[in-house]
Amino acid sequence: MNSVPPPDIFDYRRLSALRARAASRAASDRFLWRHMADELSERLADVSRNFDDILVVGPIGNFAQLILANRRANVTHLHLSAQTVSEGADNIIAEDRLIASVPGQTDSKAYDLIVSAGTLDSVNDLPGALIQYRRLLRPDGLLLASLFGGGSLSALRAAMIKADENRISPHIHPQIELRNMADLLVRAGFALPVADIDRIDIRYRDWRSLVGDLRDMGLGNGLSGARHYLGKDYPARLSAAWDAKAGPDGKVTETFRFLQLSGWGPSPTQPKPAARGSGSVSLAAALQPRKRSD
Repeated sequence: MNSVPPPDIFDYRRLSALRARAASRAASDRFLWRHMADELSERLADVSRNFDDILVVGPIGNFAQLILANRRANVTHLHLSAQTVSEGADNIIAEDRLIASVPGQTDSKAYDLIVSAGTLDSVNDLPGALIQYRRLLRPDGLLLASLFGGGSLSALRAAMIKADENRISPHIHPQIELRNMADLLVRAGFALPVADIDRIDIRYRDWRSLVGDLRDMGLGNGLSGARHYLGKDYPARLSAAWDAKAGPDGKVTETFRFLQLSGWGPSPTQPKPAARGSGSVSLAAALQPRKRSD
C-alpha cells in the first residue's frame, strides 16, 4: 500500500524568501537565535565526550561557533536559504529531505553529533525529518535540537484573531506541544530521549516592533495557500486589539517558548531500563512512612 505524503503546511519558497530578506537587512540583535545557541551550548557543555564529525542545521549563522566552542571537529553547517551561505552555511537543504541534501552523503551514519536550531517547527514532515536525523547519527551519536513550541506568540495571535473580526485568516504557524514532540522522538527511534521547555518574555509597546524583530530573524508567515486581502483598515484594527491588552506601562508581554530536545543513536552499549516487574521492592512499600523507634 502506498503511503500518503504529508500535506504541504509550509511553502518552502516563502520561508526561503523570509530568510533571504532577513539576511539582506542591516545587522540586528537576533536574540531568539542567540537564546537557542546559548541553550544548546549549555546542554552540550554537560556532555563530556568528544565528537569528530558534527552537522549543524539552522539559521544560527555565527552562533554556531558559540555552540561548538572549544570543540575541534569536522563541522558541516547547513542552512535553508541560499542567501545565507555567506554566514557560514555549506549547503542548502529542505529539512524533511535532509539525507539527499547533505553533501556527499546517502542514507548512512555519518555524524556523531547533530545540532538543529530553529528549523524543525517549519517542516512539512516532522516525523520524517526526525527519522532522517536518527539515520544520519552513528551508534551512540547525539542529537541536540531547539525549536519554537506551543504557546509562542500568544499575544500577537490573540490580537490578530480579534482584528480579523468575522474572517479568520491563518497568520502564525501551527505549533507543536512538548508531549507530542517527546512522542515523536520515541517514534523516530532515538534512545534515551529527553524533551523539555523554556521561555522568554519580551515587553512590546506596539505590534509593529514585534513584527520587525521577527522579520529581522527571518520569521514570518510561511504557510502554504492563498493570501486574503484583510482590508486597508486592518493595521488600525490590529493596533486597537493590541492596545486593549496593554498594561499600565502601555506595553504587552509577548512569549516565546522553546522546545529543547536530545536523543541518542541506538547502541548496544547504552544503559537499558530494567524489565517491567523485575524490582525487588514494591512502590507502595517504598512510599510507606517510616516507623519511628523511640
